[in-house]
Amino acid sequence: MAITKQKKQEIVASVKDILNTSKSVVFVNFHKLPVSESTTIRKELRSKDVNFTVAKKTLTKRALTEAAYSGEIPKLDGELALVYSADLLAPAREIYDFQKKLDGRVSILGGVFNGLYKNKEEMESIALIPSQKTLYAQFVNIINSPIQGFVLALNAIAEKKQ
Repeated sequence: MAITKQKKQEIVASVKDILNTSKSVVFVNFHKLPVSESTTIRKELRSKDVNFTVAKKTLTKRALTEAAYSGEIPKLDGELALVYSADLLAPAREIYDFQKKLDGRVSILGGVFNGLYKNKEEMESIALIPSQKTLYAQFVNIINSPIQGFVLALNAIAEKKQ
């Protein structure tokens, strides 16, 4: 059954709203993904404040051309889903985990990051950025390392004098 013109306008408006309210949007191909796994993905993403929406490519492209993003729209092959969130890194990181788990049934096609179109490789590299808590822990470890070395040296000197 064909989609009416009014329904198409509603879908384009919905995609525009997603693009306007999200800091980051990842375009995902979910070819050969069973409904049960799709439901699991949606639930797990929702628990992490990330959303998963399926949209027609032509209508998504229409909304993207009306949006004022810099760069070139990545090639959107296969069945298209949008993974988005108000968090800048969460959509890419979370869907990348599913890409690894599901052996190619879910794959990143590209996305929009901070107002710029990104291709597949760029979005995957963004997905590998550690979380803020991990970065804080790494920073504290870097700062603590010279102090720890200094304490060990002082301890060695104290033992030598005894």
